[in-house]
Amino acid sequence: MPLTQLIYSSKPFGFDDTILSQILLTARRNNANAHVTGCLICRADLYLQLLEGPAEAINRLYASIEEDDRHLEVTHRMERETDSRLFGQWAMRDDPAQSWLWTKAEVDAGALENADQAAFLAVFERVAQRIG
Repeated sequence: MPLTQLIYSSKPFGFDDTILSQILLTARRNNANAHVTGCLICRADLYLQLLEGPAEAINRLYASIEEDDRHLEVTHRMERETDSRLFGQWAMRDDPAQSWLWTKAEVDAGALENADQAAFLAVFERVAQRIG
């Protein structure tokens, strides 16, 4: 059965380590129950997240993220069907933007708006390769 991969970006509201820990704890618990895996790349000015799993679960999760007041300017970046997961062992992998491809200045200058599906996938493929 094909899986859905969805990538979105948002701006954190009130970002700090406590909020991030709460997001990750909740995501790991809920995602495992819904057969969702993925990765959250995070820094003080930006969240970039890949979610993968059954289409219904991904759509429900994305709708809840759009309503979550910890996220501002939630923007759907890419969605596709796939037969394999990038983060199959992770209910939610987090990456503190160490493998980030765009600087804050590049994001401010429109890098996300100018990126295509391949560029977004490349970000997460790079993280996946790093964690092996």
